[in-house]
Amino acid sequence: MVLNILMPGSAQVLAGSRGLGRFGLRASLSFLALLVTAGVVYKVNPELVLTVATNTIGLWALATVMLFYSLLWVILTFDTLRLARLVRIRPKARPYIAGLATIVMIVVAGSSGYGAYVATTASGVLSTMFITAPSEPPVDGRYNILLLGGDSGPDRDGMRPDSMSVVSIDAETGQAVIIGLPRDLTLVPFPEDSPLNAAYPNGYGYQDFCDVTACMLNAIYTEVDQKSPEMYPNAVAAGSEPGIEGMRDAARGITGLTIQYYALIDMQGFSDLIDALGGVDINVAERLPIGGREDDLSDVEGWVEPGQQHMDGFNALWYGRARHGSSDYDRMARQRVLQQAILTQFTPANVLTKFQGIAAAGQQVVKTDIPQGALGYFTNLVGKTKALPMATVELVPDNGVDPSEPDYDYIRGLIAAALAPQPTVE
Repeated sequence: MVLNILMPGSAQVLAGSRGLGRFGLRASLSFLALLVTAGVVYKVNPELVLTVATNTIGLWALATVMLFYSLLWVILTFDTLRLARLVRIRPKARPYIAGLATIVMIVVAGSSGYGAYVATTASGVLSTMFITAPSEPPVDGRYNILLLGGDSGPDRDGMRPDSMSVVSIDAETGQAVIIGLPRDLTLVPFPEDSPLNAAYPNGYGYQDFCDVTACMLNAIYTEVDQKSPEMYPNAVAAGSEPGIEGMRDAARGITGLTIQYYALIDMQGFSDLIDALGGVDINVAERLPIGGREDDLSDVEGWVEPGQQHMDGFNALWYGRARHGSSDYDRMARQRVLQQAILTQFTPANVLTKFQGIAAAGQQVVKTDIPQGALGYFTNLVGKTKALPMATVELVPDNGVDPSEPDYDYIRGLIAAALAPQPTVE
């Protein structure tokens, strides 16, 4: 029985069923060699292993191997029990031997079977969530990703992004800078190749002209999505939406950066993702209402109390969106805290142990045009990002930015300074 645990197949070679034993030994040694090889390759080139592990074919191959090994272990364990001839063992010893074999079989075969389940589920999730397209190259050594938090509440015509930022990541080191874009930014410029530049050559909302009620940054999504989707006829085929492409052009015009990818998170389902992760730990600076409006607390359902809090998704969502007694800039600051907390606490162990809930929530919550073929690279890059301090550039009055009369040359100067390589200390 110990031999079956240490090296499956060896018990059969020694005590009978040698054909099965030799097959089991070869399979066990091959599986062990595969694990060792993967570990060595990961140490040398983690991106290669992560690319295989985030590729549909690679995941199905991994699932097949793990399912095969799970079934083989079950067969070898039952055959070992047959060879041990439990009926000839002292009665008091039988339950211990049979119990040991059963526990080890459940742990090993169950873990392998669960691994196969995770691999097949991940394949479906990744195929659904990520597109099939060539990867974009870094520009000036950086990847810039537009991150949108969309709110499609019942009181709104379509979805309106209330949380907007550009995450700029050094393609080599993983050093990340979050550029916070206030939703009330006005006179947003567009690049010359943008169809919105032709409609608003002097900036969005110049002389209070636009096709929606409020001519602010977060209204661009609604205007393009509801009024002029024909501006971006190829958006859906490229894994995006006209409104998202309008926001991407706006982010390009504001920051002066090339925006290779976007990620849209639906805030209505965001709490499900937090719950699937097991909650998030945040140090709350001030008491915040759950519900309520800027000047009205009549419908408050409770409070997020100050201090170190372990929040479920519902409370974390209100921590980021609470309005009473807060400005838009306060909310932006809290949303950055929430983003960084999730990034820090989103660990591989957390994902694996709660994979089913995360997979289900992720498909409902996240939309992106990052290609599946680039996931290995970005997974490796995020590992570097997590190990480094994250800088932020908030385009708010405290940083000299007046959203009602923005100086975009000044804004781009702030961003360029934040992205400039930092001198090394000898």
